[in-house]
Amino acid sequence: MIRDRFGPLSTRLLAAFLVVALSSVVVLTGGALWGTGRGLEAAETAARRQAADRVAAAVAAAYTAAGGWGGVNLAAAADLATGAGARLVVRTADGVTVSGHGRGMPMNTGTGAGRVETRVVAGGAVVGSVLLAFGSPSDPAARDVAWGWILLAAGVALVVAGLATWFVGRRIVVPLARLTRAARRISAGDRSARAGVHAPGELGELATAFDHMAEEVARAERTRRDLTGDVAHELRTPLAALQAGLEELRDGLAEPDAARLSALHDQAQRLGRIVRDLAELAEAESAALSLQWRETDLAEVARTAVRAHDAHLRAAGLEVVTELEPGVVVRADPDRLHQALGNLLSNCARHARRGARVTVRVRRAGETALVEVHDTGPGIPAEELGHVFERRWRGDSARGTAGTGIGLAVVKELVTAHGGTVTATSGGDGTLFTITLPRSPAR
Repeated sequence: MIRDRFGPLSTRLLAAFLVVALSSVVVLTGGALWGTGRGLEAAETAARRQAADRVAAAVAAAYTAAGGWGGVNLAAAADLATGAGARLVVRTADGVTVSGHGRGMPMNTGTGAGRVETRVVAGGAVVGSVLLAFGSPSDPAARDVAWGWILLAAGVALVVAGLATWFVGRRIVVPLARLTRAARRISAGDRSARAGVHAPGELGELATAFDHMAEEVARAERTRRDLTGDVAHELRTPLAALQAGLEELRDGLAEPDAARLSALHDQAQRLGRIVRDLAELAEAESAALSLQWRETDLAEVARTAVRAHDAHLRAAGLEVVTELEPGVVVRADPDRLHQALGNLLSNCARHARRGARVTVRVRRAGETALVEVHDTGPGIPAEELGHVFERRWRGDSARGTAGTGIGLAVVKELVTAHGGTVTATSGGDGTLFTITLPRSPAR
């Protein structure tokens, strides 16, 4: 279970989240340090400028009190400079140095980033200048504080990345692990295995599609198994009758008269019909690989199919009516469509009541072509309509009717191979089978 929850995908997710978190921290750190440095530099420059202005004002006051540079008392100005952490240099307007004050300050009086110079104005005239030479910048302490917050933010980002990985891992990796286990069980033969995952978004859709696929696989296997049993049952009865009849003839217990031979012939025909139905189904399932495509007039196909089955339909006591719109052309294999339509007509002959009417209609419907076979027979119960195109399915009303229940499944396979659909509807006026095919663009 731990390996399922925190397998390679979880590890990769954790690595991805950590890389994103660390990258974000690095980018934010660079931006924070740059912004902090610029902010501290601007603040320190403004503070130094204000200190220089205050010192210049104190020097101007001393100059005015002394009436000139001779005997000027610069003690107050020196105290202000020392308080600001700078060395004070006072010059006259001619550039002569009057005095330099400040403890531990450098003696170089040139210009630079750590020096601020401003004019001394007394009586409305510039009488000299002051130069404040500051020491080392005061920002290392501020940078240390910034680094502390940055490290704290990095720690929080890593913790959030770990929690996000755990959360996403549970939402993604655990459902994927369940899907994997279910797929392995199905491949091992357990057709009852289901993922049973309820997840949001595409992962939930994948899980739902997987379970639906598993249901279809299980249903198809049940259908094949039931088909095998039903075919064996259908074959067993005529084979048993043939065997018993032949044994009677062999042992001289019955005369080989016309009635006896005719009964044996009927059983042989029943066997042949079952084999033909199975062969048609197998052929229809591979029809997409063997279609002979060409422009086909549906009215002509329907007319030919009705003509071929007319005797069978009339023998069943059915009235046949055709409503064939000319010029309804599709790209198809006419032989396969003839086969599909013939199966629908045979189904009518087998299940419709005597005296019923069978209407075969061909018409346009927008960009599609419709072939409709409608009989006024007893209809199909609503609960059985969804199963009529399943292999070997036969409704309750058809239990006593000869056949294997494969004919309509063949129709569905053939129509699907043409890119079309076939539907069945039933009501008080009988049953309507509708084949829908795409019309040729030129028609």
